[in-house]
This record gives sequence, C-alpha cells and structure tokens, in this order.
Amino acid sequence: MHPSHFAATHPDKPALIFQPSGVDLTFLELEQRVRQAAHLLQKLGVTPGAAVAFCVENSPEFFEIAWGAQRVGAIFTPMSTKLSADDMRYIVEDTGARVFILSAACEGSRHVRTDMFPGVELLAVGGEIDGFAQWKPRRQEMSTRALCSPARGREMMYSSGTTGRPKGVFKSLPGGEFDDPDARAVNFNQNFALNENSVYLSTSPLYHSAPHVLAASALRYGATCIVMEHFDAELALDCIQAFSCTHGVWVPTMFHRMLRLSRDIRDTFDTRSMKYAIHGAAPCPVPVKQGMIDWWGPILHEYYAGTEGIGACMITSEEWLAHKGSVGRATDGEIHILDEHEDEVPTGTTGTVYFKTASKFEYWKAPDKTASSMSKQGWWTYGDIGHVDADGYLYLTDRRDFMIISGGVNIYPQEIENVLLSHPVVADVAVFGLPNDEYGEEVKAVVLPVRAPASYTHRDKLALIEYCRQKLGPIKTPKSIDFVADLPRQPTGKMHKRALRERYLYARAETIEG
Repeated sequence: MHPSHFAATHPDKPALIFQPSGVDLTFLELEQRVRQAAHLLQKLGVTPGAAVAFCVENSPEFFEIAWGAQRVGAIFTPMSTKLSADDMRYIVEDTGARVFILSAACEGSRHVRTDMFPGVELLAVGGEIDGFAQWKPRRQEMSTRALCSPARGREMMYSSGTTGRPKGVFKSLPGGEFDDPDARAVNFNQNFALNENSVYLSTSPLYHSAPHVLAASALRYGATCIVMEHFDAELALDCIQAFSCTHGVWVPTMFHRMLRLSRDIRDTFDTRSMKYAIHGAAPCPVPVKQGMIDWWGPILHEYYAGTEGIGACMITSEEWLAHKGSVGRATDGEIHILDEHEDEVPTGTTGTVYFKTASKFEYWKAPDKTASSMSKQGWWTYGDIGHVDADGYLYLTDRRDFMIISGGVNIYPQEIENVLLSHPVVADVAVFGLPNDEYGEEVKAVVLPVRAPASYTHRDKLALIEYCRQKLGPIKTPKSIDFVADLPRQPTGKMHKRALRERYLYARAETIEG
C-alpha cells in the first residue's frame, strides 16, 4: 500500500491534521505536494541514490519533502530541530547532500551561513534565512503531474556515536517500484491491526526513527494521521477525544506528564477510542507503566528496537503484568546475552544484548563503529546490557557506553565533554546522566577547573552552561554543573564514571541549576 493509492481512491479523505494549528491535508493534496516536491528535487539535481538533508519541524513541509525525496529515489536524512548550526553542517557534509532544506523555526537556523554548505542547494521553510531560497514558492511552481520515472528511496537516520559526532545508519536502497509494500508498514499492520479506518496520533518529533516510520506506515495504509506540532499532555488527550484516535506512539516522559495531571483533568477526556498505545525509545519505569495500564487498560504495547534495525522485542500489557520491567521477547532476530569475551552466559545472567538476525546495516563512513557492533559470531548489538529470563523475556539493566536517555532522546557524554574541555576554565570533565522524574535522565557535568573550585562563583557555572547551549543546542546542555577538586580518572586514562555517578546518586555536591 502507498498514500498515492488513496489519493486516487479516497482523494478527499484527511491524510494529515496538525494540532494545535488545525492545518490539514487530504490524500489528494498531499500527493500533489509530493509530486511538486519530487519535480523540484529533480530540477535541483537529485537523482536516485543522491542525498537530501532537511531540518524541519512537524509540519506539512516535513511530509512533502520526505515523500518527495522517497519518490525520486533519494537517500534522505531528517535532522533534529535541536541541532546546532555546526552539527547541521557536519551532517550535510557527511551525507554529501545535494540539497539542504532548513526551517527558520529551528534554533540553529540563526547561526547558519551559506559558506558552511559549499556546493549545496539551500532552501528555507517558514521564514527568511540569509542566502537560502524559499522552498514553498519554488515547490508551487512545479507540476502536479506524476513523475515519468519514479524511483524508491529511503531514509538514513543519524544517531550519535561514542565519539560524540552523529553517525548515519545506512541501509541499501530497497529497489522495486516506489509504491511497493514496505516491510515495516506490513509489520505495523499485522502487529497492531492498522488499516484505513484507523486514526493514528503522532506525538513525537518526526526526525526520530520510530515516529517517522510509524507515521509513514499509517499513511501507507490509508489511516488519518493527527500530528502534534509539539507535545502537551492535555493536548494529547484532547486529540484522542476529538479525533477518536485508535493508535498512538509514545515515550515514557509523555506518560509521566499525563499521569501528573490532576484526576479531575484526566477524567475530562474520553480516551476509550485508543486501542493501541505503542511505546519505546527509553525504559519505562514500572510505576509509570502500571499507572497507564490502570488508567487506559491493557492497551500498552512496548517495543525495544533501534535505528539500526538489527533486532526487536515486543511485549503486550498482559505479558508485562506477568513479567514487570521486561521489554518483551524477540520478534525480529534471536536474542543472545554475551559476556565481555563475547561468550554466551547462562539464562538470567547479565551481559551485553545481541541479536542473531539476517538484517544488515552499516554506520555511514564509520567501519570501525560498524565492526564494534558485531560479535565474533556475527551477531549485532545496540550496546545495551540486560538479561533474559527462563521464558525468553528480555530485561534491560544498563547502557554499555553510558549513553544518556533524556525524554526519549539519546545523548552521548563525550561530545559534551569535548565542548567543555574547549573552555579555558576546564581542566578535566566527566558527563553522565542522573535520574529525572519527568525525563528519565538529565545531563550532569562534573568539572575539574584550572583553579581551586572555591575561587569560582555560581556565575562561572552559569557561563559554562550558556557556553554549552551555544555550542550544542538546548537538548545536550547540562542541566547542572559542579566544580570539584578531583576526578576519579584511572591510571589507564579512563574515567571511573560509574563510581562517580553512584556517588552523585546518594549525595549531590554544590549544584547550580541551568
């Protein structure tokens, strides 16, 4: 199935409804925009296999660009709207993008310069960006006729590597016709009964892998997509009630925010239309998930997977109630738990989680990182630590590389440490995650300054936080910074970060909130 089919058979059916703005597009209107976008991308020199990068918020433009790039056979990369200008430059250069489309609403757009993107066609969405052409009028000039020779492209999402720089997750172009069935959409249909009578609530930024793939899958099956332009707990509940949403994708932070609403507010909304509340991206605390099941009933479906697509688990509410804390049993691949020597461990023993799977991927231009994700047996890992019980249910217990997950977003400490080390006040630094009731984790930085810690003020710490915000954007900026007289760096040069983090779990040093 493909949304272009529904443009022909159900042209006036709503395909996209954006909230809270109320902007909507029918399947025919979406198809016309996609065709125009595809013609424009071709005019700009995009051919099958060429790269297109875009940094656009949840909006009609996101869909017309993504589907237009897919239609011309491009490898397209949606970027986080929270990226700094330098991260945008890096990804555009790394992909070799022929075209870069940037929304003026993105924070980093204020700091971009055309000389950061030599040889790239630059277009702006939603406002003026110096030196960028305007996407909308250029797109509107194009024909709405079908392409003579459409191809079949696919996304290449970026996720941060252990070095801190984002890395593309590359998979070969699928081949075939542009409207051939997509295996991921077929799985969505089979696992969650998605069809043209469904109403899908898209709650998250579409530049993330799962929200992007699931929204695209819903459109492929002719479902109407209610797209939240930003997440708000009451707005989400209002959307469910107003549009009788049947499916939705969530992260634990969203559950936490909805559960924090007063009982009177929650009881105002009728959520009985929601049949499949699908969640993942970060471990869901047991009390939070139990609270949602108590409220919505046994409609929660949790998945464990990754952008790399080398294995997956799923668990229903009924299964979870019997195996609390589990992320489920394997639905794609076969789980193996390995020790530090990459040998299998007994059932119930903690180790690194690997999947035996036929899926293939590579980190773009990063063969060492690709190799580090594979065991000697040829099995793949997302880098998580966990164990499997006697019934085959997987439980995650830690992150192998101390990745921070805040609000469902993956953050790697090394990049933040590198920025802090570039500041003249900082002699050494360790960055890690600490528990946060709302976001799961928050970014914590512990700095060894060049002078005695007592010689610095709160203003110095605030200046460091602002320095990070300018270099990294708000999402990666430490929530708080401490100055200390010593850091537990081992003789080998490695930071004993686990011990440092455990120390902060029990006793906080002098802290300044950012």
